[in-house]
Amino acid sequence: MEHLKYLNKYFWAYKWHLVLGMVFVTLANYFRVLQPQMIREGFDLVVEHIGMYRQFDGFALQASFYRILAQTLFYYGLLVLLLALVMGVFMYFMRQTIIVMSRLIEYDMRKEIFAQYERLTLSFYKRNKTGDLMARITEDVGKVRMYLGPAVLYGINLVSTVVLVVYSMLQVSVELTLYSLAPLPFLSLSIYYVSNLINKRSYLIQQQLAALNSTAQESYSGIRVIKSYVQERAVRHFFTDQADDFKNKSLDLARINAYFYPLMVLMIGASTILTVYIGGLQVARGTISAGNIAEFVIYVNMLTWPVTAVGWVASLIQQASASQQRINEFLLLEPEITNPVHAPGPLRGDIVFDHVSFVYPDTGIKAIEDLNLRVRPGEKLAIVGKTGAGKTTLADLLLRMYDVTSGSIRIDGKDIRQHDLANLRRRIGYVPQDGFLFSDTVANNIAFGNRTATAEEVQTYARYAAVEEDILGLKNGFETLVGERGVTLSGGQKQRVSIARALVKNPDIIIMDDCLSAVDTNTEKQILGYFNEALSDKTTIIITHRIYSFLTFDKIIVLADGRVVEEGTHQELLANKGYYADMYEKQSLEESV
Repeated sequence: MEHLKYLNKYFWAYKWHLVLGMVFVTLANYFRVLQPQMIREGFDLVVEHIGMYRQFDGFALQASFYRILAQTLFYYGLLVLLLALVMGVFMYFMRQTIIVMSRLIEYDMRKEIFAQYERLTLSFYKRNKTGDLMARITEDVGKVRMYLGPAVLYGINLVSTVVLVVYSMLQVSVELTLYSLAPLPFLSLSIYYVSNLINKRSYLIQQQLAALNSTAQESYSGIRVIKSYVQERAVRHFFTDQADDFKNKSLDLARINAYFYPLMVLMIGASTILTVYIGGLQVARGTISAGNIAEFVIYVNMLTWPVTAVGWVASLIQQASASQQRINEFLLLEPEITNPVHAPGPLRGDIVFDHVSFVYPDTGIKAIEDLNLRVRPGEKLAIVGKTGAGKTTLADLLLRMYDVTSGSIRIDGKDIRQHDLANLRRRIGYVPQDGFLFSDTVANNIAFGNRTATAEEVQTYARYAAVEEDILGLKNGFETLVGERGVTLSGGQKQRVSIARALVKNPDIIIMDDCLSAVDTNTEKQILGYFNEALSDKTTIIITHRIYSFLTFDKIIVLADGRVVEEGTHQELLANKGYYADMYEKQSLEESV
């Protein structure tokens, strides 16, 4: 139960559901325990009066006696049905409290886990697979819900039933009660032994399920690569191996349960035999009535399901514990990036990198080394360099996706770690390399940058990003669904929609990470023409592999191995005849060809 302690806060939040559920379970079992007593009285009535009935054999009074006896038994039968009806009503209410409570907690847990996922940093997502994340918020929460609902319900039912039944049995005969319950300690030992096995296997099963989900998710995401390399058979075999492993682990758990349940039924059968044998001897001695034997047999059978359910409940608890352990691993993680203050407000865009170095925490790769840089408000900065030079890392550091390893980044004279994190990201318009789009309409993908944007604003910024005509050419225009990850759009269209999404925020700082790589020259001119006019008062950082002659930059830096190796204006760098000049010459030759 160690890992399940985390759920106590939810039990407290829904304490009245739990308390009322316990009351309803107890009342349902109280009326259930009354039924065998009514049956005992009816049985004893028949046994006591059967001799008298035979004595009236041949007399007219026998028919009247039979009618009265039958009528009395009929009333007992009605009373038993009435008690069963009342018990059923309380059973309905107990499910409406405890099972509903479990569904509400399940809802709250999924929200909490999702919110935690949003809090965690990029390094977390690089360490963990998407399929594993999905398994913990779906399959694992489902296992925990079975503990919160059915396991708690039947656990309360077990305690309530055993207390009421054993009390009623003791009222009749202590000796017969002890004999009837004698096999149950052996059942408890069996439960203790099997629960440990169930716990170990449940954890392995959940781990393998996460691996299976990850394999499936990666295959779906990379289906184009799989098909283009004709690797369907190999991927299918790999998935089959993963599925076989999951099947074998699940069968191991099923075998344990298959041995366990017959063992419990055997114990209950032994209790019934002892009840009839010892009870018969006591009837012969006159210490109890024949009706008491019938009553005890019913009591023992009433204990059959609750006691049998002990194994099932123990299995649910062990599986839930294994799942909650996996959930806690992520839920109790503290994100490396925290929000120290809440101070929304505009940014001037004065950016300073002061001896900044950065090493990726998971790989140990040094991406930035002793970098110094100043970008004044309203300036346009171009960052060029080879792949792996550290250009995208600079963007991640400015968005505070990571914290610097050493040195500091200051925006408007204040360390970036002292800024309101949400406000910082809200005031920066970022266009990443991959141009990720959500499975939604084009309009909603653009408005994702500003939820309050009107349809006119969405269309205006689409025009600025030179994608309006493309969108209007789609079947449903701006209301066209782009599909998962924007698969229905071309690479250039996705990039331009991403640009429109960043611009609609009307940010104070613009960061564009190689966002025009899939755009043709004419479209590029159109977009950059807007940039020259509309971004004149905004701090703009453009990361690129190309040189944009249509856009005037106040400063250009060349990165290599995380260091600034060249810095200056376009003309100054050409005069240096270094990497930038070579890059410009090659690009000019390509364009002339």
